[in-house]
Amino acid sequence: MPAVLRDQVLADLRERISSIEGEGAKKSGCLPFGVTEIDDILPGGGLAHGALHEFAGGGSGTVDGAAAALFAAGIAARTKGPIVWCLTRPDLFFPALAQAGLHPKRVVFVESDKEEDVAANMEEALSFGGCGAVVGEMVRLPMVVSRRLQLVAERTGTIALAVRRWRRQTEANDFGQPTASTTRWRVSVMPSEELPVPGVGRPRWLLELMRSRAGECAEFYVGACDGQGRINISSRSADRPGQAGRSRHSG
Repeated sequence: MPAVLRDQVLADLRERISSIEGEGAKKSGCLPFGVTEIDDILPGGGLAHGALHEFAGGGSGTVDGAAAALFAAGIAARTKGPIVWCLTRPDLFFPALAQAGLHPKRVVFVESDKEEDVAANMEEALSFGGCGAVVGEMVRLPMVVSRRLQLVAERTGTIALAVRRWRRQTEANDFGQPTASTTRWRVSVMPSEELPVPGVGRPRWLLELMRSRAGECAEFYVGACDGQGRINISSRSADRPGQAGRSRHSG
């Protein structure tokens, strides 16, 4: 097959796959952020229900993943129903979850001794189908595991949130490995918003959408989740007129 014809065939196939995946997001529904700049980039206008989404910390928070966990908590807070949070390290700070809009009384914490059990517990919770969201803290997310979680989420329509938390910096290299996640995000802590008087303003994050199936990649400066789990575009974004200009199509 001539190279030109082969490239055309591949381009057509990619377009058809993107169309199918985009329709899937529309059918299962989405959870919008309520931020036009972000929702317009995501297929369906928000974070897809019935899908696996992946989060990790960046910058100084790469290992602890605290900002990533709070971002996931804010997303879970805006869903309806109980939240199942699977983990191996019981070190979550409950007041911080509440500040991100997720009241601890809504959360069922499932603690495991082994990393492998986190994925199994997530899969079981997703299979139940009555949860608002299922969160799992994971060091590694192999393709096989992520694919199973994605398929179960698709079947029940529940949002699955994988928060990558590492014990050492070298483990963070695993974040570059391919997974079946519908979106992949990195959350880095930035200086808080300035106040007209001495004090600490609202926390800010650099939010990087690193992968979006049938969508684009982009980055945003946002105000961290408020008491209802909502984020907003930070005023600092106005200093970067091309802040979404680095967007690119990602499959």
